Amino acid sequence: MLDIPAQLNAATVLVDMHMTGERGGKPAILCGEDTITYADLRDGVNRFGNILKELDTRMEERVAILLPDIPEFAFAFFGTMKTGAVAVPLNTFLDPEEYVYLLNDCRARILVVHALLMDRILGVRAKLKYLQYITVCGGDCNCDANYPRLEPLLQSVPNFLEAAETCGDDTAFWLYSAGGNGVPKGVIHRHHDMIAAADGYAGETLGLRESDVSLSVAKLFSAYGLGNSLYFPFRVGGTSIFLPDEPQPNLVFDTIDKHQVTVFYAAPSSYAALLRTAENEGRESLGQVRLCISAGEPLPDPIFEKWLARFGVEILDGIVSTEALHIFLSNRPGKARGNSMGQTVPGYHARIVDDAGYELPRGKIGTLLIRGDSITPGYWNKHQATRKTILGEWCDTGDRFWVDEDGLYHYVGRADDTVKASGR
Repeated sequence: MLDIPAQLNAATVLVDMHMTGERGGKPAILCGEDTITYADLRDGVNRFGNILKELDTRMEERVAILLPDIPEFAFAFFGTMKTGAVAVPLNTFLDPEEYVYLLNDCRARILVVHALLMDRILGVRAKLKYLQYITVCGGDCNCDANYPRLEPLLQSVPNFLEAAETCGDDTAFWLYSAGGNGVPKGVIHRHHDMIAAADGYAGETLGLRESDVSLSVAKLFSAYGLGNSLYFPFRVGGTSIFLPDEPQPNLVFDTIDKHQVTVFYAAPSSYAALLRTAENEGRESLGQVRLCISAGEPLPDPIFEKWLARFGVEILDGIVSTEALHIFLSNRPGKARGNSMGQTVPGYHARIVDDAGYELPRGKIGTLLIRGDSITPGYWNKHQATRKTILGEWCDTGDRFWVDEDGLYHYVGRADDTVKASGR
């Protein structure tokens, strides 16, 4: 169990703490030609929080974020939770009617949206029952209405903000996860969840360092991408590369070369596309990359073997879910095996059970239950789904697994409709 202080605000731990040392001038985010230092990050977070305070945003009120992977996402995400409100990142690849459901479900009064995504909101604006305030950032939204622009708003407010007196169990953010029935579920996460996930996986499993430069193909709105690009590097004072554009293979390789990336995250489908490009162009080096991580779907053994043979870097396959927030089963650096999800991440415990809930011995296929401090307390307004998934201390992943004689977990298939968070 984590030793959680009585008062905890995740923005203080993941952003403000860097001001006590000498990291203020260090790059926190590299996005295109923009460099955001940790001091810039702190200022952006505080300014966004002050915008919310001027809008009379209250603790636990939801604030919707519909942004690509740009620095303003980080400002909005941590600025919201620093005020005690709840950040709700939204998938940027949805249709207008899907945004109607999400925005009405979370009852957000405030939305920050990128100009390139504004057209998906304007056509359904009349259906958004709770939305009162929209601020737009980046480019021209090509609309008749004169919505406030985020960039000048950020400059119009102070860069100092006292963190709300939240505790570790206060809600910090939601992430939406759609099940097999297609109905999205608001997965609730608390202020301490990111700390638990970062310390167990990024810290103890990967050994993430302050000197690391991280790049993720998975987007920030997803559970996988949020850890990869945001709170993992910020937990250790590292640097994150934001890619707002579609991560095509050539762009990914160019970014790896340009910024000397050391830690790379993707899904198996991306690794397959990167391999095809590398084979066609004769590329055999990943530069400074020391760790490659895969999650979101099972990693085929041929991709694992071909990647290792071509680049000399193993892919650490693991399993991630929105309910658990990030990876809770993973291969270990230097010990990765194909066709295996590895072992439990430090801080997590796993059981494989039969249909009656009885634990099964090694070699038997059953449903995987997981326990850990980053597990969601439940779904927003989905009582029956919560009862089905959250079983006391345990979370029913809905995944079928078996464990071999070495204690390694092997994925078999799905048992219910819980969806992995692949970032798309």
